[in-house]
Amino acid sequence: MKIITSGAAYLDIDAYACCIAYAELLNVQGSPARAVSSAQPNASVSKTVLGWGAGLHDYVPKPSDEFVLVDVSDYHHFDPVVVLDQVVEVIDHHPGYEAHWSHKLGSAADIRPIGAAATQVFQRWQTAGLLPQISEQSAALLATAILDNTLNFTGQMTTAADIEAYAELAPLAKLSPDWPEQYFLECQANIEANLTGALAADLKRMRPESNLPQVFAQMTVWDADALLHKHRPTFSRWMAGQGDDWLLNVIGIRDRKSCLLAESTLTQQKLNNLLSLDWQVGIAVLKPSILRKELLKLGLTAS
Repeated sequence: MKIITSGAAYLDIDAYACCIAYAELLNVQGSPARAVSSAQPNASVSKTVLGWGAGLHDYVPKPSDEFVLVDVSDYHHFDPVVVLDQVVEVIDHHPGYEAHWSHKLGSAADIRPIGAAATQVFQRWQTAGLLPQISEQSAALLATAILDNTLNFTGQMTTAADIEAYAELAPLAKLSPDWPEQYFLECQANIEANLTGALAADLKRMRPESNLPQVFAQMTVWDADALLHKHRPTFSRWMAGQGDDWLLNVIGIRDRKSCLLAESTLTQQKLNNLLSLDWQVGIAVLKPSILRKELLKLGLTAS
């Protein structure tokens, strides 16, 4: 059995979609697979998405099982069910561990700069000639993950492949033209319903060589200004409880910008070393918006 899984801390829409859709593809191809995770979906897996009914499997891995990792390649953050020596494939778009997995797995390590790991899974369906057989739910999950991870195609890592994948998946998923706005508004409502839970569910503790703040949380919403105006005290208080060197990246889809919230001068200086920023009362605005993985790439390049 192949266990398709992702990271330990949280399951965002990209990881969630990839686990489910790739397990489905392997099963269609006659290779038994299960989508499994110890982590809970975060605010990017909205109410409508959960309502599509394509969920994870209730399965406990057996000693003979093999593992496929999607949307993660940093083995420090793998789901705890993973046995490292039994990892047979890695599909990811985060930088930093390409050489490690290329040496270990060769061509079974597909780690490359692209907007969404969901696009990589879509390409596997496409290459296999099985796209007409994809379920409506998996098509919708992959399409939505592409929307989220490309910031509705405004993100700097968006590629032509991401745009093509969404164009092919949306009709198969029967998604309406207004689905992007509806989706990001739902994500914002999810976050506002449980602010600290949303922070915890998309927080990473960065390694020193990243040259980034030690504690880095991120959330994607429709209206970043409204969210920060209403909830900044809560965000600041909770983040400060995680450590002195913290950053919150609030990505606003409507205005195509990132609002970086960092109140420590040390944290601000780390970011100033990577970007030209104008800090105003602890907030710096970036247009176009930037993702954590893009900042990670900048940090690793600077090291």
